[in-house]
Amino acid sequence: MFSSPTDAAQSKSDRTRAALREIALTSFRERGYDATTMRLIAQEAGVSVGNAYYHFATKNDLVQELYLDVQERHRAAAAPALAGETDLIERIAIVYRTGLDRLTPYHPHAAEFLSAAMSPRSEINPLSPASTASRDITEGLFRDAVSGARRSGLPSDLARALPAALFLSHLLLALFWVYDRSPGQERTRRLLDRGLRLLRAALPLVRLPIARGLVREVLELVAEVGR
Repeated sequence: MFSSPTDAAQSKSDRTRAALREIALTSFRERGYDATTMRLIAQEAGVSVGNAYYHFATKNDLVQELYLDVQERHRAAAAPALAGETDLIERIAIVYRTGLDRLTPYHPHAAEFLSAAMSPRSEINPLSPASTASRDITEGLFRDAVSGARRSGLPSDLARALPAALFLSHLLLALFWVYDRSPGQERTRRLLDRGLRLLRAALPLVRLPIARGLVREVLELVAEVGR
């Protein structure tokens, strides 16, 4: 069975796009956001700048590819660990810790990405519509962590609301991580451990009617912030 010229051209286009993507991801990790330009990516791929822009309209489109790559690797690392754990807090901890591990190679240049993403109008703002796909992966991991726990004691309405709050906490932790200059970002990990211990201590309180209503209001407020 012979491939048509259209199929061959499409295959070449797919290969070019994949090459541009991989070069960009490597450059973001090694050079950072500022030093990675479309011209540099095109040069290393051996294509014209116009060809690079044909496949990716802006550098920020490639940053979204980076977000997806990081979160897909996050999911791949977290899934087998979640499969072997049933405790709610430990499952949540797995998602946070594997997420931090995936971010570690980018720490030297993290401030550049933060600076580019801070504007509410930025296409690489993690809460922007363009970031939906990568955001869904992370929030989905927290949803799996909560739904797969045994004997969590969480009322169903709180279990539904918790993943969105955990995702926003993940963003806040990542913000702290960007500014953390301790070896291996040890301060960030200590902050996470303390937060998890606090969460474990507070969970039994949600069984009390007065506390349950308050917690639900807080989770709904947090979810509203993330929309």
